[in-house]
Parts: sequence; structure tokens; C-alpha cells
Amino acid sequence: MESSILANSFFSNRWFLLGVLVTIRTAFGFQFQSVASVSSLMIEDLNINYAEVGTLIGFYMLPGVVIALPSGLLGKRFGDRRVAGYGLALMVVGAVVMGLGGSYPLALAGRLITGVGAVMMNVAVTTMISTLFAGREIRTALGIMLGSWPFGIALGLVVQGLVAEAYSWQVVMHMTAAMSGVSLILLTTVVRISSYAKLSSVNQARFSFLIPWRELVLASLAGIVWAMFNIGFSAHFSFTPDFLVTRGMSSTDAAGAVSIGIWVTMFSVPLGGILTERIGRPNTIIVVFCILAGVTLGLFPHISAAVALSFLIGVAIGPSPPSIVALPAQVVNAENLGPGIGIFFTWYYAGMAIGPAIAGFGRDVTGSAATPLYFGASMFGVAIVFLALFHAAARRYAR
Repeated sequence: MESSILANSFFSNRWFLLGVLVTIRTAFGFQFQSVASVSSLMIEDLNINYAEVGTLIGFYMLPGVVIALPSGLLGKRFGDRRVAGYGLALMVVGAVVMGLGGSYPLALAGRLITGVGAVMMNVAVTTMISTLFAGREIRTALGIMLGSWPFGIALGLVVQGLVAEAYSWQVVMHMTAAMSGVSLILLTTVVRISSYAKLSSVNQARFSFLIPWRELVLASLAGIVWAMFNIGFSAHFSFTPDFLVTRGMSSTDAAGAVSIGIWVTMFSVPLGGILTERIGRPNTIIVVFCILAGVTLGLFPHISAAVALSFLIGVAIGPSPPSIVALPAQVVNAENLGPGIGIFFTWYYAGMAIGPAIAGFGRDVTGSAATPLYFGASMFGVAIVFLALFHAAARRYAR
């Protein structure tokens, strides 16, 4: 009896739940990176251009424009664990469709299905973690959670290109399906959220489609900050390998050089959350490290030190995300946290759907592999502008 109580206590511990949810969320970054990792093979096999590759990358984020808010509302009504489970199932189905590899429209359809599932999973997991750690170590928890995204991307950079060259890019898509399937099994068999379920039942009792205007505006501004930040980051890991190849690197070496910085973010993001919890001043940290990230990305076309710059941008990327993702929890009431995070991610997904396509279009129009990097660097500056607007609006509503 005592051992059973101890086991239940362990499996319901919020730090244990965080670890499992972080592991599950790794499938998100791994699947997102898959197209960029095999882009050269897809261009040759499907007879497409860089703009179409950018569109395919962005299609993973496009469903979030219309799915993120409903995902938050559905999680509030039916439970975030259930929403996350359905999302992971769609990630499996869409990846299998992409793995059929018959045509570009089929790839777009599969990518869209995986994107819908990823949105549902991401909103639900973020809401669960934000609720479990509300008011106590939330930046640390979110920092650890966010580290799963670069880990999945870095893992994809290292593994997916090699697998595609040895077998085919279709096999890579089936790999992402398998990883999402394992995550689904973890969610349904390991995650026990009895403590969270009590909070979820309160939200269900208070369920409403109405969201106060103040919360809508502030969650939207926070989401735009997150969108701009991630457009800059995605421009780096999606287009810097291509730029390095034009400078004479092999595709494997270029992917490896970029992956170094992304591996660094696995540590710099959670450490950034811990640092912010300890010293405070989250806004200053966001501004300083956004500037550093933008400047570093802009230096790639001018300095032949890809590994050093990649390491530096990995350090610069880390400290800001925990504080940015914590913004909705600061301005949205607890019963509206799911929908608030849904609004936050709506803007994020809109930006991420459009941003890579713009970067790829700039690459095609200018003929310069450096154009997407300059575009990405500028996005970090735009993020700072919208952070200032967020705090200005918060002060106005406070008055």
C-alpha cells in the first residue's frame, strides 16, 4: 500500500510530468525540421523551387492561425491531455501521407495534417505546464519545455539528412511518424495528471467562448513578439545551411555547423529561465539577447567562422524564450489561460507560416543565399518593438 502511494505521488509530481511532457514535445521540433533537412532531395525529386520549399516548411505552422484558439477552448472544455493525444495522432497520420512521396500537392496535404496535430499538441502541453507551474518557477519550467524544440531540430539536422541520403526523404517522413507515435504512447500510458485534472474541472465548469478584450489584446501582442523571435530563429536553422553550402561546405558539414548552435540552445533556453527567475528583469534580458541574436545572424555572410557564430547564436537565443512565453500567464486570468495561450500561438503560427515563405521568396528574387539571413536578423529587432507595445498596452489597461 505504501509503495503504491509513493508511486502515485511520483507519477503525479509536477517535475516528473514536466519531464514526460518535454519528451513528448520533442517530436514537434523533429517533425518541423524534416522538410528543411531533406529540401535538396525534395527539390530534385518533386521538381520544385526554394519558394515552394519555404511554403512547405511554413505549412506546418499555417493551421495554427485557425486551430490554436479552438485548441485552447477545447482543452478548457474537454481537457488538455485529450487534445494533446488527438494532436499527436494527427502528426502520425500526416507524416505517413508525406512519406507516400508521390507529388508536391500530396506533400502539402500531409504537411497540413501534421501541422494541425502539432498545433493541438503544442497548445495543450504549454497550457498544462503553465497551469502546473503558475506563480512558481514558471519561467524555469517553460524554459525546460522550450528546450525540447531545439533538441528536436538539432536531432533532425544530425540524423535526417544522413537517413535521406542513405535511403530516401520519404523514409525521413516515416521516422517523424514513428517518433510522434512513441510520444502518443507516452502520453496515454505514463502521464498521470490527477492534480491538474482538478484545475481542469474548474475550467470546464466556467467554460465560455467569451474572452475579455483586454486579455485578447495583450495575448495577441505577446504572441506577435514570439512570432517575430521565432521567424528570426527559423531563418537561421532553415536557410543558414544552404548559405554555407554556397560558400563551399558540404551539406553534411553545413548542417552539422548549424546544429552546434541549436544543441547549445537546449541548455541556454532552460538556463535562461533559471537565470531570469534568479535575477529578475525579464524585459531587459529579452531586449539584450534579441539584439545579440540579430547581430550574430547578420554576421554570417561577413565572417567565415560558421561554428563560432553558430555557438554564439545558440547562446543568444536561449535567455529570451522563457520570459516571452510566460507573458500570457501574467495578463490572462487562470480560467482563460488555455484560450489565452491559444491566442498567443495563433499569432506565432501566423508569423511562422508566412516568415519562411518570405525568406525563401527573397532568396529566389535576389539570387543571394544571404538574403534570408538578413531578413531573419531584422525580425529580432521587430520583436523588441512589439515587446514595448505589449508593456505600453498593459500599463494603459492597468490605469
